[in-house]
Amino acid sequence: MLITSNISPLWKILEGKANAYPAQLSGGQKQRVGIARALAGEPKVLLSDEATSALDPQTTRSILELLRDLNKRMGLTILLITHEMGVVKQICDSVAILHAGKIVEQGRVSDLAAQPDSLLAREFFPRCNSYTPRPGAVLATVAFAGEVARNPIFTSLVRRFDVDVNILNGSVETVGDRRVGQFQVELAGSKVTQALEYLHDSQYAVEVH
Repeated sequence: MLITSNISPLWKILEGKANAYPAQLSGGQKQRVGIARALAGEPKVLLSDEATSALDPQTTRSILELLRDLNKRMGLTILLITHEMGVVKQICDSVAILHAGKIVEQGRVSDLAAQPDSLLAREFFPRCNSYTPRPGAVLATVAFAGEVARNPIFTSLVRRFDVDVNILNGSVETVGDRRVGQFQVELAGSKVTQALEYLHDSQYAVEVH
């Protein structure tokens, strides 16, 4: 009754498959059957172990949307095991990173993504490790989240402190319900120290390399 009454609209892709054998179902359809079977016992926690690892991108998105809908509409806690950082970014609220059987980092996804030295952030925002800054220049990673993501921070640095800002890489992403960004930049000029202090005072996280 749980599946029929609460989530039947989510299984329309299985219509007409009642008499089909497993081999006649697509990867996405098999995953939906597996999720339906797990929900039949009305669990408080749903364990999803690499649920999207063998699926194409479109089917992966549909399965993640299904899991997110179950989480919100049914109040179902989902423990998702994955090696795909795109999955973590799209659906997870909190994350724990394991290495050699130990948890090496954990917390809210958006909080970790806004920390320059976070392992998760380095997966979301790859760095240019081979770049050598110009003589006298400073190489730094600038991270931010929330409302400050709307500010033209690098334009402000140029105008306020007359520094040269060379953006090497980075981006702004939507993680959960927050805008999170990281940029690796090269700063040059006589007032770089003041510019870095201004970033700290303006709620930006800065790591100087």
